Amino acid sequence: MKKRAWIVFFDESGVSLLPEVRRTYAPRGRTPLLRHRLNWKRAGMAAALGYHAADPECGPRLCFHLKPGSYDTTSLIEVLEQIRTFYAGEPVVLVWDGLSAHWSRGMRAWVAEQDWLTLERLPAYAPELNPVELLWSAIKTRELANLGGDHLADVVDAAERGIHRVCSSEQLPWSFLAHTGLTIHSQTPQN
Repeated sequence: MKKRAWIVFFDESGVSLLPEVRRTYAPRGRTPLLRHRLNWKRAGMAAALGYHAADPECGPRLCFHLKPGSYDTTSLIEVLEQIRTFYAGEPVVLVWDGLSAHWSRGMRAWVAEQDWLTLERLPAYAPELNPVELLWSAIKTRELANLGGDHLADVVDAAERGIHRVCSSEQLPWSFLAHTGLTIHSQTPQN
């Protein structure tokens, strides 16, 4: 008898020393100033947010990866190797967008050798169907909002604090899925 798979949504994003400018409060007449170093150093973030297909009580699982620069096919394969370890070899249906590195010749060849992994593609121009996009939004509107770090490590630390905040909440990952309008189970557990 084959085990039921994890449905795992995947996405990449990035952070830099350029702050995520957000609305804030200040005393009347004192416009807040946001000072930062004009620097283009970037770190790439990847997240895999999984929901068990058979057991809603199992709870969502979030796997997070961070690296300097951006992702390419080789670095994405390294992330997928970590996801295999994270899900202990259980079957995974990975749902991701149409980024060229996701569907490159090298990626397709690597995936063809994996018996634990099935890939599904999100429709084009439909980020609203990926719960990981809401994860990025939650982090960028709270931990990264108006953060003008002196070093990329400051921004990376803030992003990791945001990931820990989301991981410590039982409700947030379910709310990300609910916001997409998608369902994994016939009835999603109450928050």
